Amino acid sequence: MNENTTVIANQVKQSGIPEDDEISLLDILQTLAENARLLVFGPFIVGLAALGWAFTLPPTFTANTKILPPQQQQSSATAALAQLGALAGAAGAGASIKNPSDMYVALIKSRTIADRLVDRFKLMEVYGTTYRERARDKLAANTSANAGKDGLIIIAVDSHDPKRAAAIANAYVEELARLNSGLALTEAQQRRKFLEKQLAKAKENLIRAEIALGGSGVSESLLKFSPDAMGESLASLKTRIAAKEVELSSMRGYFTENSTDFRQAQRELAALRAQLAKTQHNSPSGGNADYTHRYRDFKYHEVLFEQLARQYELAKIDESREGAIIQVVDVAQPPEFKSKPQKAQIAIVAALATGFVLILFVLIRRAMQTAGQNPESAAKLAAVRAGLRRVMRP
Repeated sequence: MNENTTVIANQVKQSGIPEDDEISLLDILQTLAENARLLVFGPFIVGLAALGWAFTLPPTFTANTKILPPQQQQSSATAALAQLGALAGAAGAGASIKNPSDMYVALIKSRTIADRLVDRFKLMEVYGTTYRERARDKLAANTSANAGKDGLIIIAVDSHDPKRAAAIANAYVEELARLNSGLALTEAQQRRKFLEKQLAKAKENLIRAEIALGGSGVSESLLKFSPDAMGESLASLKTRIAAKEVELSSMRGYFTENSTDFRQAQRELAALRAQLAKTQHNSPSGGNADYTHRYRDFKYHEVLFEQLARQYELAKIDESREGAIIQVVDVAQPPEFKSKPQKAQIAIVAALATGFVLILFVLIRRAMQTAGQNPESAAKLAAVRAGLRRVMRP
């Protein structure tokens, strides 16, 4: 038995195969112990150097401002809008916003506000760049805007000048209010803008209908005649048809033509048109027919204009009451203490990173030395070195 073991061991030695290819824990500890001075003093020296370098960095100050964006409210005109049917749905389309704070954070980070601040504070000169895009990117890197669960938005701005940091943070709020005033963001603003356009169209149609009625060519006594009952009925029918047509147009954005609601709306529109055709067919004919038709058109546009004007005034009241006002909870003040650089943190991170790199270095170096003792591994290392020399040659 002992003779067989001796023979196998001799064959292993003659073949050049190592008896154990695994790196033992003791080998690693031995390597680290042999290089203990390098592993201790190396990170220490680098940490001291990083600490000294941190003292040369200019201090950075962070100014914070906290704002409360406008919140969505239930307007007093919501119930009254039901009188306009589909026009109410179109006016309120897209007015529901899930999280207003996220929307205002996106506006704060918009390019429009960034460009205004770059021009306002001459940030291209401050950041030492001749390109607006780079100044915009540096401003974004030095700014953070986050919405909390409480609905408040915190804007933080970093700068080497504490006064400039506070000024830019407060300017974000001012530019946000300025941008917000030109956008329809709240429900009342969207409704007011929609009704404003519809009211202008209705006014133009009313003027044309009034001119057409006055130019009907009938006598003054006949112009004083007002078929109120028939005119009111036709005006109401035409208003309902116009509302239903708008409703169908808006439904095409989120319903298919085969859906139940869409088909029901189509049937209601067809019924209204049939009723209007029947009413017009039964209208009196003769010398007064032309005047009657023009009077019906005039009453229709008059009723529609009155309804839109009423809703427009309510929307303006809601907008002024709701007031897309950016409320400032905390005004940014010039910070008294710097936020960056954190010298101790820089030194510790530099020392830890250096220690990790040195450990890898001594382990790899020991592995290379061990491999050099094996003829086969030494030949492979020589080939690798030769290949690297060829690559590094010019």
